[in-house]
Amino acid sequence: MSTPRRYDNTRRAEAARRTRGQILEAAREQFLDTGYHSTTVAALARAAQVSPQTIYNAFGGKAEVLKALYDVLLAGDDEPIPMRERPEIIRVTAQPDRSATLRAYAAAARTFIERTGPLIWMVLAEGAGQDAELRAFLETIDRERRIGNTGVVEHIANRFGLGDGVTVERAVDLVWTLTSPENADRLVRRCGWTPADYERWLAEGLVTGLRILSRPAA
Repeated sequence: MSTPRRYDNTRRAEAARRTRGQILEAAREQFLDTGYHSTTVAALARAAQVSPQTIYNAFGGKAEVLKALYDVLLAGDDEPIPMRERPEIIRVTAQPDRSATLRAYAAAARTFIERTGPLIWMVLAEGAGQDAELRAFLETIDRERRIGNTGVVEHIANRFGLGDGVTVERAVDLVWTLTSPENADRLVRRCGWTPADYERWLAEGLVTGLRILSRPAA
């Protein structure tokens, strides 16, 4: 009696992955060339050489494509590896003291901004307006960034301490504010700072800011 053949969906999964990559590359070009609001799913489909329904099936609507593109740019690839397990964050958590950890985090933030900056700055320049889905996207990435900030601050608190009277929440407020894409947008895109300038500013801001928080009130 012959053994039933097991269905292998490897080829189908790889084809779907290639299609997603094709759509995301087309979306990156469309968003940066014509803006988010002016880009339509139909235009994305034409640029990616797929049907609009393929985009809906793979991602959902235009805002979901934007979020998927942002996630891939942030990570640097489409591998399902959590950010905490990626080299940039592993490098942060391997530092020998609090200041070195914050400076390594500033370097990671520079890398993330270099990857995602043009996309986010385009969205910030256009503004969400009455687009509820775009507002939801901005709120989501802000919330996700705070989660990442919290992980780094908790690492510092557990390993080195934050300083007298400094709570994790207050330190996260500081890190979340300084690493905001709005700051990078102002300094790099609008003021013409280099990414290296931005990294130095952020590193000093994080180290000095946490030191100030730990000082007793006058």
